[in-house]
Order: sequence, then structure tokens, then C-alpha cells
Amino acid sequence: MHTVVSLFSGCGGLDLGFQGNFSVFNRHYPALPFEIVAAYDNFSDAVETYKLNLGNEIACLDLSQKPTEDIPAADILIGGFPCQDFSSSGPKVGLSGERGQLYTALTHYMERYRPKIVIGENVPYLARLDRGKHLEHILNEYESVGYSFEVWELYCPDYGLPQSRRRLFLVGVRNDLPGFPRKPLPTHSAAYYTIDQALADLEPITDETITNQSQYFVASRATAGGGQGDHKNRRGDVAYCIRANARGRIQFHYELDRRLTVRECARLQSFPDDYVFPYSTQRNLTLIGNAVPPMVAHQVASSISRYLSEISEKQPTKNPEKLRRPRLPKQLGLSF
Repeated sequence: MHTVVSLFSGCGGLDLGFQGNFSVFNRHYPALPFEIVAAYDNFSDAVETYKLNLGNEIACLDLSQKPTEDIPAADILIGGFPCQDFSSSGPKVGLSGERGQLYTALTHYMERYRPKIVIGENVPYLARLDRGKHLEHILNEYESVGYSFEVWELYCPDYGLPQSRRRLFLVGVRNDLPGFPRKPLPTHSAAYYTIDQALADLEPITDETITNQSQYFVASRATAGGGQGDHKNRRGDVAYCIRANARGRIQFHYELDRRLTVRECARLQSFPDDYVFPYSTQRNLTLIGNAVPPMVAHQVASSISRYLSEISEKQPTKNPEKLRRPRLPKQLGLSF
């Protein structure tokens, strides 16, 4: 069993993916050999939701202030460091923003505890903001403390998520370890799992026989502008990307004359139906929209598990430089 510390854990999507042993869309995602020994987030709603669903390993902690020595050592470090300053729908201030510097919490942990594997998660616009200079700065800093990194851009429908969502995974391996994990191969690129396939059984349910299904905003129309506004989903297609701010990007059901419910948004993010969100509609949608989809996280975690089973630390690499490889996929089209 490999120990894991989780930073910026949110409501637990990335952590659930690493733990495994959950079912969604009639598919079981088996348990993986990872144990979350500690998790941290500064948002009390996220912390309480994590405790309700995953366990008491999480603590409310300001990772911009708390010293790393109060956090335990682990084999694996994971963390979806805040994306608002890197998002295409945010202020786009990048590293100059207050939240844009929080990626350094991972650096401090890597320097102190030297985990074998590091997984950072963020929005794809991080790779494009200012022609990729912000991402390059982050990767250079991470590699300066003795790691090699690759950037995996995953289009989530390729892995069965019924939602048009892309995410970057920054995957790091300590330089004395051989080889590198393999980017997960698409499982659904030939036929995406659609919104109606995901939500059809919820159509007649209007109460709490399935938790959070009665929670949704009234079906008023948004004022379009700035890339925001109304979006009516289409039967036979994947959903629009689930956002943390449901008031700005309003999603309507593909057939019913209403917005999506909290449970429907959770489903589209691949949270199982027994994953409970205990707050008001907007507070719950914020948690869901900020989360890493567990089924996509499970694909990444499975790749890490396979890699760790293949290597032996008894044979360290004598020349860490030979591990260095192109860190960014060619399809991002970036130049520095």
C-alpha cells in the first residue's frame, strides 16, 4: 500500500479516484493500492463534505501559511492547486495573483519529504496563458528540486465522462527512479457516454429519494455575455462543462424545462449517488464544479499504480538526466 498526502483536496474527487472502490454509470472502479494518510483544504464546506463521504483524514488548513513540517511524509503527493487565476473564465492574472502562488505548497512538500510521485491538477488554460510561460515557470520550479515532469492534457469524454471537460495533470517522478508512468489510453473515444445516458433514470425523480435531486435553481434565463449565459444541453451529446459558478454559466436539462439539479451535476462529474453534498444549491454546485472527476482521477491513479508495480528502488538510475523528456504534448502547440 502506498501512502498519499492530498493538498487542496476540495470535496474529494481526486482522492476518491486514487482510493477507488466506487461505481458510476454501471461501471465499477476497483480499489487501488493507495492510502490517503492526510488531506488538507482551506474551504470549510469542502472539508466537511470530504469528512461526510471519505473520512476524517482531512483538516482545514491555509496552505499559504502553514509550515510543511506539520504535514506528514508520504510516498505520493497529489493536489489540485487553485485554478481561478489560470482559468480562461477568470481574471487570467496567473502567477501574479494571490491564488496563483499556491502551487508552491507542492514545491515545499517535495523539497522536505521527497515523495516518489507528484500529481498536480489544473485547468488547460494554464498551458496557454501568456504563451505557456506560467506553466513553464511552475514546471521549472518543480524540476529544480529533483523531479522530472510531464504534462498530460486529458479530454474527459475520452475516458467516459459525459461532460465536455479538459484538465491538465502535471505528473512528476523523483529523479532517482527509472522510467515514467504512461498516460492513460482513451477508453471511450469511439463512442462518448452522453448526458441522456447518464441522467435518464433521474428524469421522473423530483424528491430526495436520490439525494440532492430536488435541488436546483428556478428556470430563469441568464443574460448572455462574456462567454457566459444560457446553455441547453442536447440529447445524444456530452454535457457542457460543469462550472463552480452555476449563476454565470447556466445549464438547462436536455429535455426538461429546468436547470440541472445538484445530483445531475454530481453525476456528470462522476460522483456516485451515495456521495452526499450537504449544503444549499449554490454551495453544493461550487464544490462539485471545483472537483476533479473521480473516474478520470482513477485513470491517472491506475497508471501510477502500474508504474510503481514495475519499478524497484533497489536499482536507482545513475544518470537522472536521461529521464528528461518533452514535458508538453505536441498538440498544445506551445512555444517558450
